[in-house]
Amino acid sequence: MAHIIVVGNEKGGAGKSTVSMHLATALARMGHRVGALDLDLRQKSLARYAANRGKYLEDAGLDLPGPVYRDLPEIDADSLAPGENVFDHRLSIAVSELEPLADFIVIDCPGSHTRLSQVAHSLADTLVTPLNDSFVDFDLLAHIDSDGEKILGPSVYSEMVWNARQLRAQAGLQPIDWVVLRNRLGAQAMVNKLKMERALERLARRIGFRIAPGFHERVIFRELFPRGLTLLDLKDVGVKQLNISNIAARQELRELVKALELPGVSVDF
Repeated sequence: MAHIIVVGNEKGGAGKSTVSMHLATALARMGHRVGALDLDLRQKSLARYAANRGKYLEDAGLDLPGPVYRDLPEIDADSLAPGENVFDHRLSIAVSELEPLADFIVIDCPGSHTRLSQVAHSLADTLVTPLNDSFVDFDLLAHIDSDGEKILGPSVYSEMVWNARQLRAQAGLQPIDWVVLRNRLGAQAMVNKLKMERALERLARRIGFRIAPGFHERVIFRELFPRGLTLLDLKDVGVKQLNISNIAARQELRELVKALELPGVSVDF
């Protein structure tokens, strides 16, 4: 069976689609078969990213490794069993269609609570939660006191992950490996940054996730999206010499893939 990687949280603007596309493309470039799904049926950021990639590569006459993207199939409501949820059925069909084609399936979730996102979290072998490096985003995981020191209790998102873990345990499946990414880090060692680090470390021990490095804030990510490209594609599209920022970003991607400790993956880029 394919290893399912869910990229999720319940807040927009944390870089989920950027992480999803870079992770999926990195795995494909390392020789793995990768499928991709976008569960944000309104914004469809990953779907647009994949469509941009397909069009750019076709126009440029290039054939570069990447994920096999699938939209969720439309379902005739009359075909559902009594009490069956249409979104559950659509996701189940999409995953079952991709599994024979993929070693990994990357699922990008919306930045809000939806039925699709809830079900996807229960399917996750690896859950990746990008988090902007601020206490505004930390509130996604847990509530904290005004000094940023004492954790008062888990958030509704953390409770959803807990429920997903319980469902997997009841089904006899392996536990979710939950990895929180510190995304869009600033370069300077500010007091808030150090407080975030300490708070995340305390919370990780309390509710059971691992902390991994994400991406720093870089203009290159916004520039890549219209062409559907990733950092790993730059040399193949004619960029002869990467600048220091691009080289650093590639290293961040390398460290991210290593930190996820995915089965059968040996980082070689």
